[in-house]
Amino acid sequence: MKIIKRNGSEATFDSEKIVAAITKANNSEEGTRLSPEQIHDIADYVEYKCNKIGRAVSVEEVQDMVENQIMATGAFDLAKHYVQYRYQRSLIRKSNTTDTRILSLIECNNEEVKQENSNKNPTVNSVQRDYMAGEVSRDLTQRLLLPSDIVEADQKGLI
Repeated sequence: MKIIKRNGSEATFDSEKIVAAITKANNSEEGTRLSPEQIHDIADYVEYKCNKIGRAVSVEEVQDMVENQIMATGAFDLAKHYVQYRYQRSLIRKSNTTDTRILSLIECNNEEVKQENSNKNPTVNSVQRDYMAGEVSRDLTQRLLLPSDIVEADQKGLI
């Protein structure tokens, strides 16, 4: 099973990353704690859900599933801490998202671009230039022009 990373590239799904993230949040939280078995159960369930979807899922979708499963266990303080950590990381990423997306274009590992138009070869310099211009435009539009709720709905595939 594959996962679509934030830079658009595909990677192999690794449930141990989910276990590590929940464990970090669990160890830094003072409220309700989860046992290692509960943490592994959450990771297993998220992996099952991702497999059931039948397509590559985004990192954001996986994180939403993790958050929902943490809440389903009743560990609401832990879920709150997990959400806060995600928010802090997203603020850091928003500071400059263009560089990583453009680097993924240059390195030809951006799956979104590879699948976008079969008539374009993403390894040709002029095509890469067009894609880079699109990435810069997308970044500026998302960060400065559009309201955040519209950007979020677009990222979740609602619009």
